Amino acid sequence: MSYLYETHLHTIYSSACARSKGSEYISIYKDLGYSGFIVTDHFYNGNTAVPRYLPWKEWVKQFCCGYEEARNEGERQGFDVFFGWEETFDDCDDYLIYGLDKAWLLEHPEVGNWTRKEQYEAVKAAGGCVVQAHPFRQHNYIYQIVLSTGCVDAVEVANATNNEQSYDALAMRYAQKMGFPFLAGSDMHGLQQCRSGDVFGVYLADRPKSIGDFVNAVCTNNLGGISVSEGRCDFFGDEKVSIPFEARDGDDRIISKNWKHFII
Repeated sequence: MSYLYETHLHTIYSSACARSKGSEYISIYKDLGYSGFIVTDHFYNGNTAVPRYLPWKEWVKQFCCGYEEARNEGERQGFDVFFGWEETFDDCDDYLIYGLDKAWLLEHPEVGNWTRKEQYEAVKAAGGCVVQAHPFRQHNYIYQIVLSTGCVDAVEVANATNNEQSYDALAMRYAQKMGFPFLAGSDMHGLQQCRSGDVFGVYLADRPKSIGDFVNAVCTNNLGGISVSEGRCDFFGDEKVSIPFEARDGDDRIISKNWKHFII
């Protein structure tokens, strides 16, 4: 038996671009056969709904509201709801953080000023993991692709809100070449997307008792596969990168190689 989980979901309380409460998703996800989801609202340097002028403890309190509202309803319905977030660097590259909690955030007000390397080292030291979200997305609000090759544990190889299949094909090829575990997520922002069937996820062989169990499955590459639409990650060889590109190493330094080096 396997268990299906959504890994990338936003709520209206904490993500400025979201349109639904976390609790509203639960019955639909249950009907789709999911055992749970991870709330990954936009964090401090992303499209957060929480005012940045707030004192840090109040900011964290409000940021966690979206997750807490969903968790409470999940407990009532017997549905797993775990906590994470999505942080953004330089207005272009996004990272899903799993395994940490509200108490950890309250103790780390410096988190909003970290580099990719500092983020990775701190998250790993606390027992979490870092996954690069939709690494080859080329939407109009993204001015360049940045691959963080040394400061992540895994790659989101399929994202249901990518508007071209080629972005996921490139992400899959990249993860395969680099040896990263594969994740898939819906990047869920509202009920309409959920009802339309644009829902991706990952399978786990064992039902996680905590987000720590999920982190362990990622870091040991013990995920049970991904649930995506047919052909979503198929590579044809004519995929393109049409915006500026850079790759970074484990010290967050720019690597002088073009995007094809990481694909072919």
